[in-house]
Amino acid sequence: MNNNHNKMIGTEPRDTQWWDVTELNEVEGETSSLVEAHTAIEEAAAVLASGGTVAFPTETVYGLGADASNTEAVERIFSAKGRPSDNPLIVHIADMVQLEGLVTEVNETQRRLMEAFWPGPLTLVLPAMPGAVSSRVTAGLSTVAVRMPAHDVALQLISAAGCPVAAPSANRSGRPSPTLASHVGEDLAGLIDGIVDGGPTGVGVESTVVEVSQDGTVTVLRPGGITAEQLARVVAGGVKLDLALQSSGEAQPGSPAPRSPGMKYTHYAPRGAMRIVKGAAPEAVAAHIQAALDAAAARGETTGLLAFDEHLSLYHAETMLSLGSLDSLETAAHRLYAALRRLDEDGVTFIMAEACPEEGLGAAIMNRLLKAAGHNVIDV
Repeated sequence: MNNNHNKMIGTEPRDTQWWDVTELNEVEGETSSLVEAHTAIEEAAAVLASGGTVAFPTETVYGLGADASNTEAVERIFSAKGRPSDNPLIVHIADMVQLEGLVTEVNETQRRLMEAFWPGPLTLVLPAMPGAVSSRVTAGLSTVAVRMPAHDVALQLISAAGCPVAAPSANRSGRPSPTLASHVGEDLAGLIDGIVDGGPTGVGVESTVVEVSQDGTVTVLRPGGITAEQLARVVAGGVKLDLALQSSGEAQPGSPAPRSPGMKYTHYAPRGAMRIVKGAAPEAVAAHIQAALDAAAARGETTGLLAFDEHLSLYHAETMLSLGSLDSLETAAHRLYAALRRLDEDGVTFIMAEACPEEGLGAAIMNRLLKAAGHNVIDV
């Protein structure tokens, strides 16, 4: 299925094609629907190969892709997203042959990580082959961030395009990342050349980004779908969090270019003001949150809540959204971005959110919540 969408948001309007390939997730055998879906992927790949911009599903979130070696095409990503120019992009590959043309070397620890987690939600920052990708992809750095997605549609698209694909999340910069093709359309229809609709994504938060030092130590630059605990079970040199993850403020003018996406700027933000409350006693957290919601309602705000199943009955607000159980943070990761967009859809102007433990996948969830709230955290 191929539809066109056109609108303009601060840049030249474009006709956005829509390819529905959800049949690939649902149908077995060689049916006419599957043939149409494969044809759609070939069409989308041709757009990428010719210098266009195409949004596509991965196992994490939808990405906005362009030929990583084509500077003009990559610049269209930055223009559509309104993305800061010093924020590097992740390059997505379909096979290890593509990796060989992108980087100068892969050390033993990096190779072990690839063997353990590729295809999958792990991005490695590697020494870039000079001239292999546009300098807009690397933000002028000597390294390039690379991953191989664990999603059949993404792999087929990249393979058919015949080029490594640079792809940040397919949303306007600063907005919640898209986990549905409709989310992409809300932000980018009329700004990009096409959207491949492969249905809902799986993990729901972006890939983990790591850098490996000469001594084999793995530094997490951005927490994501692969946890620090999973990494530690594979490598011998230890795993640590980058100091930038502890930063609570906006990037300062003149500060160094980030080594990874998601390190420097406010991301994932809903339109309403958002605060996070954390504390050891759930009753105290709930009391503080409810008092803040009541005060906001009294001054005419439209109130919203993000909370976990264990405590949801302690609250009342105009929009109450569950992130699932604290015992299953995979659900929270899967629901988070859609929940932030739902708050916007409901016109919520004041949002309170519960924190979660920062072990395992909780580190990625809290990283995204903190950025969504501008690091506005209350300890009780």
